[in-house]
Amino acid sequence: MHPDDIRRILEDVKKGSLDTESAYNQLRDLPMADLGYAMIDNHRAMRTGYPEVIFCSGKSVEHVNGIIEHMITKNSNILATRVTKEMSDSVKQICPDAEYNALARTITIRREPVKLTETFIAIITAGTSDIPVAEEASVTAEIFGNKVERIYDVGVAGIHRIFNKFDKIRQARVLIVIAGMEGALPSVIGGLVDKPVIAVPTSIGYGASFNGLAALLGMLTSCASGLSVVNIDNGFGAGYLASMINKL
Repeated sequence: MHPDDIRRILEDVKKGSLDTESAYNQLRDLPMADLGYAMIDNHRAMRTGYPEVIFCSGKSVEHVNGIIEHMITKNSNILATRVTKEMSDSVKQICPDAEYNALARTITIRREPVKLTETFIAIITAGTSDIPVAEEASVTAEIFGNKVERIYDVGVAGIHRIFNKFDKIRQARVLIVIAGMEGALPSVIGGLVDKPVIAVPTSIGYGASFNGLAALLGMLTSCASGLSVVNIDNGFGAGYLASMINKL
């Protein structure tokens, strides 16, 4: 439940336009709802400014459905990550307006208008193969109310590709830079901008990349200042953190 919803309920009770029993019924799921297989954190938006996000990997279709079925009763926007096509098809049976992004593997459900920030987050990938992780970051940032600029396939194998994008890159409030292989691109960009850079290693690469471990270690040992690193393929984590920075 959003803080504005709590204020509205309290104001309505104060004015006498809402009786206490009705107010109680709206508030009774705070701070959590126990579904047996999931404890939904209805208090999270009040504590952190962002509602709970559903991580679908490892969950059954039935559990994803049940969680979303409960959350849509709260009339707030919903983000689910690592969603399969089977999960999406099932969710659409109970919520036809659910939007499935197959590339990002996300579901978004919009119940409140999203006003985008004036400042923007630049999301940059080294290669086309990194785009699924970038799209997860983009969808996350956008559902949380951020303007996003996508700049894809500008990695160090052809670094000249990024030069004509630097006017736009330097205007960003925060940058998410995504790379697999040896993970060099965040270091390059980190040495050229005066904004925070969130580096995302991806599991793209041949054998010695160790499914993203080489890129992760390279980013963690970067000599570029102002660079932070999230876990391998964690586009959601990067989008969430970038949103927090963009709204400071």
